[in-house]
Amino acid sequence: GIGDIFNARVAGNVSNDDILGSMEFACKLAGAKVVLVMGHTACGAIKGAIANAELGNLTGLLAKIKPAVAATAYDGERTATNYAFVDRVAKTNVEMTIADIRKRSPVLAELETGGKLRIVGSMYDLETGRVRFDA
Repeated sequence: GIGDIFNARVAGNVSNDDILGSMEFACKLAGAKVVLVMGHTACGAIKGAIANAELGNLTGLLAKIKPAVAATAYDGERTATNYAFVDRVAKTNVEMTIADIRKRSPVLAELETGGKLRIVGSMYDLETGRVRFDA
């Protein structure tokens, strides 16, 4: 009903087979109408990817974020301690995750193309609590 949410979360809002399957279930079978990929400012997973952190299974997750680090245009200091860069990478990561969802899930892509689903991105600002949907 109105206000119901089917929530699937993973650090760094990356897509993987389990997350895609969960979204396919939510949208195709349970009737969800929007997939929202929400990044946030000062994201620890983004900082870890920038800093090349390595730790057990986290290493593989951060590897999925590194393409966003490389793809982010930024003229300043490209470090995990530069929060302007971190936030820019987080936004790029949201955009790349949306593209990955469309590419790797024919189910969701077909729903979106047919007008039954919207796949959108946003950024949550930890300091202000505001959500921007221009991500």
